[in-house]
Amino acid sequence: MKTEPALLVCLDLGGTFTYAVNGGLTAVRAARLDIVGVVTVAMVSGLGGGIIRDILLGALPPATFSDSRYLAVAAAAGLAAFALSSQLARLATPITVLDAAGLGLFAVTGASKALGLGLRAAPAVILGAVTGVGGGTLRDVLLGQIPSVLQRGLYAIPALSAAAITVTAIRAGIYGPPAAAGAVLACFLIRVLGVRYDLNARRPRNQRNAPAGAGRTKAEVPVAVPGAS
Repeated sequence: MKTEPALLVCLDLGGTFTYAVNGGLTAVRAARLDIVGVVTVAMVSGLGGGIIRDILLGALPPATFSDSRYLAVAAAAGLAAFALSSQLARLATPITVLDAAGLGLFAVTGASKALGLGLRAAPAVILGAVTGVGGGTLRDVLLGQIPSVLQRGLYAIPALSAAAITVTAIRAGIYGPPAAAGAVLACFLIRVLGVRYDLNARRPRNQRNAPAGAGRTKAEVPVAVPGAS
């Protein structure tokens, strides 16, 4: 079994944890599932993007099944999310923040792993974005919601941005923890600002006058900013 670079593993586990907690909290908020349902959605959310990435890259078996830390981290995150279920009214901001963080982390790992396995720059960027949105898409499907990537413009765009920054840094020979953190932060900020100010990519004309927030999923709400009116 090939040993993955330490930075990739750290980012991957970080993305697994954040997306799994996000999935669990979303399951609590949007569907009021029991502990089995919460942990299941959490694990699918946290592990789905990485599994999709590894299958598309032919990196088999996927890291999820060859490294027990992934399953342990995802399960622990699901239990943590369930433990927070009593704070239901306070979950809106954590869900958005964790979603943005997981999106960036997985976009970076997807792009870096794709380049490491020989893909060209453009396919690596696309695969990074697919990795980033994969877990969230599976989460939304399990909860019976339209996937965020299909209705919220600033979901795929932040993932593509993080993947592009990662590929550029690797090709320039400056990739490392600072560059990876910068790519994740860029994705995080674009996503959070998009949710906070209800920003979207261009829509058909007959949809432009729809009420603000009309296309949101049940769990997707603006981030509360202290002092904002």
